[in-house]
Amino acid sequence: MEEVSRLRVLLDNISSYLSISSTEKLCSNPAHKYYTRGEEIAKLLMPLLDNLVVSDAPPIELLKLNNGFEELSQYVDELREQFESWQPLSSRIFYVLRTESLASKLRESSLEVSQLLKHLPADLVSPSLEDCIELMKLVGREEVSYTIDVALIDQRKGVELTPEVLVEVAESFGLRSNQDILIEGVLLADLKEDAKLVENNTEAELIEGLISLITQMHDYLANIKQSQLPSDFCCPLSLELMTDPVIVASGQTYERAFIEKWFDMGLMVCPKTRQALSQTTLTPNFTVKAFIVNWCESNNVNPPDPLELIHSSQPFPLIVGSCSADDSSGSLPLPVMDDTLKCNHIESVDATKCEELRQVLTRSASAPGIVSEVVSKTKRSTNVAAADASMRLIRDPWIIPATIKETGSSSSMEAEVKKLIQDLESPSLDAQRETTAQIRILTRESIDHRPVFVRCGAIKSLVKMLYSKDERIQADAATCLLNLSLNTNNNYVITSSEAIKPFIHVLKTGNIEAKANVATTLIKLSVTEENKAKIVEAGAIEPLVELMGNGSQGAKKDAANALFNLLQRNREKQKVIRAGGVRYLVKMMDPAGGLVERAVVLLANLANVKEAKMAIRDEGGIPLLVDVVELGSPRGQENAAAALCLLCMDSSRFCNTVIREGAIPPLVALTRSGTARAKEKAKTLLKYFEAQKQENQTQTRS
Repeated sequence: MEEVSRLRVLLDNISSYLSISSTEKLCSNPAHKYYTRGEEIAKLLMPLLDNLVVSDAPPIELLKLNNGFEELSQYVDELREQFESWQPLSSRIFYVLRTESLASKLRESSLEVSQLLKHLPADLVSPSLEDCIELMKLVGREEVSYTIDVALIDQRKGVELTPEVLVEVAESFGLRSNQDILIEGVLLADLKEDAKLVENNTEAELIEGLISLITQMHDYLANIKQSQLPSDFCCPLSLELMTDPVIVASGQTYERAFIEKWFDMGLMVCPKTRQALSQTTLTPNFTVKAFIVNWCESNNVNPPDPLELIHSSQPFPLIVGSCSADDSSGSLPLPVMDDTLKCNHIESVDATKCEELRQVLTRSASAPGIVSEVVSKTKRSTNVAAADASMRLIRDPWIIPATIKETGSSSSMEAEVKKLIQDLESPSLDAQRETTAQIRILTRESIDHRPVFVRCGAIKSLVKMLYSKDERIQADAATCLLNLSLNTNNNYVITSSEAIKPFIHVLKTGNIEAKANVATTLIKLSVTEENKAKIVEAGAIEPLVELMGNGSQGAKKDAANALFNLLQRNREKQKVIRAGGVRYLVKMMDPAGGLVERAVVLLANLANVKEAKMAIRDEGGIPLLVDVVELGSPRGQENAAAALCLLCMDSSRFCNTVIREGAIPPLVALTRSGTARAKEKAKTLLKYFEAQKQENQTQTRS
């Protein structure tokens, strides 16, 4: 009867899948079209499978279909869970690609089961079987992943992506507004940090390529929207003239109503720079407001009411053309583009490119269907609209002077950079403060400026500023060096300038912002074993642990990432333990803080050290690890299971403690539904527990 029960489980899973069609959440799901495809297949399968049930098929006949039923049932259930798991603040790109992969597996598995049905006795097979198979073959197979593959390969080669391609990508993932694009950039940046935390460099490089793609989408929209306006007068969120410009903690200026809405969504990062913000204080930018008022009066322009935009049906509109009301395709209308913006783009992919794709494309395990070929070393293409001539005289530190923008020649750019470096040597703290603020903005916003600053010798001057007693100068200098480290070619120059000891000085004496930025810089510098040794020898471990324990949420995250990179030997791990690192990590496992995964992966790294095992137990970490096994994300579950494995290895005391915390049911569930590594660790733990149970029984008898 096991064969019949598997068939009934499959039918139940299909019914559960079809039942979610009425949920409101599905309507806003960016992968909705894949649900429709799965629904079409499910409705074709149901009568075929029902026919087997009512025909009272002999178990011996169903036995041939066992594996097919089980596999198909799994895919149906996984796809249902995928649709039910959608959250608005999730990466649309990764979500859609994951959904596409599952939908493709469901289709192929359905066809395999249908083909197997043909081999059953004729009286058990539905007369409509052949028709159903042909209809399944017609269900859409459009692959968004292929679109991304081609775009990233072109990007890696330096081929400028056309507006048509950017819009196609945006449409594929439901990125229908500038806000959607900026949110996706923030979420991808966070995923990149997660990948780096577990040393998944291939995925990190892939995500960096996707971030570059997202950035080009934003730049494309901004260039069109702001072609008639000074770009410094436009809010990066609304792309409209600002009426109440305010400065956030990152130094960027936004329209008050729009940045407040951004914060209300729970996004505690700067939309443009993706920098974590420790607080949401908004400072009025009276300088920019005055320039905007003057410009509007001179040009007879009335800026839009931001509140009207906020409350409109599409508050952050793309530049769109007309879209027919009866268009049921759900596609994003193409932007209206001048001929000057259009580029020649070959829509079909020739045989050479197809062969290249077969040779170089591999699939990422965490986001099937996207390229894991290295695509991150691409040069971002930007076209900044010319600013109003009056902006050339502005020297407010929050605004980039037009003479330093990419509108100027490389020689004038270099001359201006050299002038800024000279200003760093000024004895005036005010001059140093203004100069480091301007360099911080330039090195953050313009990739082209970074090599110019390095070539002109800025790094040595900025390293000296790390010892400044002025908190603002020190923090801005640290941020400048972080921005320069984003280009990996600059990291050798940074370490050669003997920056590591000054960085540790900032970790010990700087404010939270400076410390967090230094921690992030150390992550980038610690890619080589030589640099790791230098950083550890300079005394980085203890202040990083302190930052992880007492910094802001963003600073804790940066410190944890840096420590993960540095903990190669037990000697470094002992330093973390002695500095109270385990206590801080256990506190970070509070789900409300959003740092559970980072805490768990570090605990798993430390758990092979005896002192760490004792500290995890004494600080109450074991029940929290069990909770993560039961309720955590897939990555959190596998790392929590790995940590528990190390705790329980050769230790009857730890085995009994973990069992008492109720670990067995979630571990059993993990063996069925976890990642490959999670399943392996869960099975190992259950073997430990079984051995412990037998040992306990033996001791009881004796």
